[in-house]
This record gives sequence, C-alpha cells and structure tokens, in this order.
Amino acid sequence: MSKRERAEELFTQGYNCAQAVAGAFCEEIGLPLEKVVTMVSAFGGGMGRLREVCGACSGMAFVLGCLRGYHAAEDTKGKRELYALVREGFSLYKEKNGSYLCKELLGTTETGGEPATRSAEYYQKRPCVELVGDAAEITESLLQKQS
Repeated sequence: MSKRERAEELFTQGYNCAQAVAGAFCEEIGLPLEKVVTMVSAFGGGMGRLREVCGACSGMAFVLGCLRGYHAAEDTKGKRELYALVREGFSLYKEKNGSYLCKELLGTTETGGEPATRSAEYYQKRPCVELVGDAAEITESLLQKQS
C-alpha cells in the first residue's frame, strides 16, 4: 500500500487530516500508530478547528521533522535544510491545491464547534481525503529525494 493510500485509509477510518498523514509514516518514524496519532491530534481542522494551516500539511511538517529534523540548538545548517524542505512541501501542496490554509481549501470561515460527523455526505462534500493523499505523496517524494 502506498503512503497516499494509507493516509486516505486512515482518514476514512475517522482520524483527522494530520493524524492520517503522520500515521502513514509511523513505521519510518519508529513509533506505534497510537503514539503518532496522539502526538498530532491537536493539528486537525487547521489546528484545533481554527481553520489555519491544513492538518495534512501539519502532518507533513511533523513527519519531515521526525525523519529529517535536527536536535542540536546550534545546528543552523540542519535548521536551514529542514525549513527549506518544509517550504518545498508546502509549495508543492499549494501548487496542487491552491492553498495550504484549511479555511481556503474548505471554503469556510467557520471555526470552533464540534467536529463534523463522518458520513457519506461528509466525504462527498469535503476534499479532505484527496488532500491527505496529496500531502502523504508529497512527503514521500521529498523523503525519497533526500535519501
């Protein structure tokens, strides 16, 4: 199963967009799915339903940080390289989808409130399945390029 397919599958199981993307890479990260999805659980809905940065992109940034990040505070080269990689991923995502902001992708300004109930209608009117697939695919290609 490709990373795209795994992310889409996780989303349709009920995980949020960040969880779906990050969860698709749990083996590479070296943590169980339950731990990874817990760590990124607040990033859904554009950060807690604030509708800001798309959770799929937040999941992408999380994965890139886990797998290509730096740990030493003085590692300016590592910081520069990671930030460039994240910007490249976001740029590719925006090029494909028109934005990396949740509110623009969904065409809404509604924030807060209860998470939407997942139903057939939910999946028909929202592009999120495709968006998490795109983010997972971009993440995978960036990681392969960096290898």
